[in-house]
Amino acid sequence: MGTIWTIITIYMAVMIGIGIYAKTKIKDSTDYHLAGRRLGPIMLAGTLAATEIGGGSSVGVASKAYGDWGLSAGWYVVSAGVGIFLVSFVAPYMRRAMATTVPEIIGKRYGKGSYVITSLLSIVSLTVLTAVQITATATIINVLTGFSMVGAILISGIGVIIYTYLGGMWSVTLTDFVQFFLIVFGFAIAIPFALSAAGGWDTVLTNLPPEQMGFTKIGWKTILGLIVLYFMTFSTGQEAVQRYYSARNEKIAVWGSVLCAALMCVYAFIPAVIGLIARASFPSIDANNALATVSVELLPPIIAGLLLSGVISATLSSASGDMLGVASVYVKDIHGKFFNKNIEDQQELKLSKMIVVFTGLIAIGISMFSQQIIPLLVFAFTIRSTGPFAAYILGLMWSKATPNAGFWSIIIGSVVGFYWQFAKEPFGIMAVVAGGTASLLTFLIVVWIDHMRGVPSAPSAFDSGENISS
Repeated sequence: MGTIWTIITIYMAVMIGIGIYAKTKIKDSTDYHLAGRRLGPIMLAGTLAATEIGGGSSVGVASKAYGDWGLSAGWYVVSAGVGIFLVSFVAPYMRRAMATTVPEIIGKRYGKGSYVITSLLSIVSLTVLTAVQITATATIINVLTGFSMVGAILISGIGVIIYTYLGGMWSVTLTDFVQFFLIVFGFAIAIPFALSAAGGWDTVLTNLPPEQMGFTKIGWKTILGLIVLYFMTFSTGQEAVQRYYSARNEKIAVWGSVLCAALMCVYAFIPAVIGLIARASFPSIDANNALATVSVELLPPIIAGLLLSGVISATLSSASGDMLGVASVYVKDIHGKFFNKNIEDQQELKLSKMIVVFTGLIAIGISMFSQQIIPLLVFAFTIRSTGPFAAYILGLMWSKATPNAGFWSIIIGSVVGFYWQFAKEPFGIMAVVAGGTASLLTFLIVVWIDHMRGVPSAPSAFDSGENISS
């Protein structure tokens, strides 16, 4: 255990050092929120992948493989890869808009009502996502130290607050690049060692219920639903969209997305296999502890230290991106539009850092109360994507969109998504699919009615002016 802790401590010290270095590159709020819009394709792919391969795609997938989903838990990450590949078709429009937030585009096209609703949905969902990543990190600290989950959550939450406060998007991007490749490498080399310590693949299979090896056990309806969920959430989620806004140009936004998708598909089933090994070797542990238990009990200390360092850093980095997203949305879309329209750049930078701290504290509270990973993750994706999905995507790509279409699609899509989630997803249809479909249909119907009535189209998403009407 001492070797594992030594490696983790050294690794985290290096990551904090990168954060301190990143602080020296921050001259203004654009540097803090968007890394100066200077990301190249490899850096963009790395930071996108590290953002999405956080707690849900590592600790969460191992947990689900240990539990109900078995090997098919890997489809959770494959679906994410397919989803982010589909986003590559939208990515050039995102970068061309020269925006900072999702609500900024909504406001330009559809007016103040749509703008406020989208801002609030984005802030709530990103805060919940921060809590998910803190919980995922805490499960590892809990196993490594024996600390209570409350203590582990406090350590994780305070650490990520400090990390994000220091360096903003530059800090997140530089560390993401290292973390993603370390986590993929760590998982890849962990599998042979873990299998050997568990007695080999045949022994693992013998100790598993046969249904755990079902490649599509979760069902094609769930897999397709996850693809839709991820396409919607990556194309409207502030923490992902903010990275596309940070790309050097439109071409890089596309190729960074495509490369990220490929990397995620390569990685997909590795944590699922770790979960299966945990189920075969430790059948009575908490499912959330599957990854950490295999690392501590079955892997050589050096490999365990590298793997857990990568996982801890990736989950904290995902939390950091979510917190930064909250700060961006609040500062740009709430405070700067309704409380202080003439805020100076350095004041904006200071306020952003204060919001990061406040968001982190709220997320710590949510994490202590819930301590769930994938269910909370899906809930957050649903509330932030179902309503704004059609308005944001079509607002970027379709000149004929109207303000009424944007407003009503956000309202009806959100209501349907909330209801479907509350009703426990009737007919096995995911809430994000039901809400997203309602959002899209509402948008198209209202546009058709508006054009029949001669209502003019909304202002372009690529205008440089304010365009947020009262």
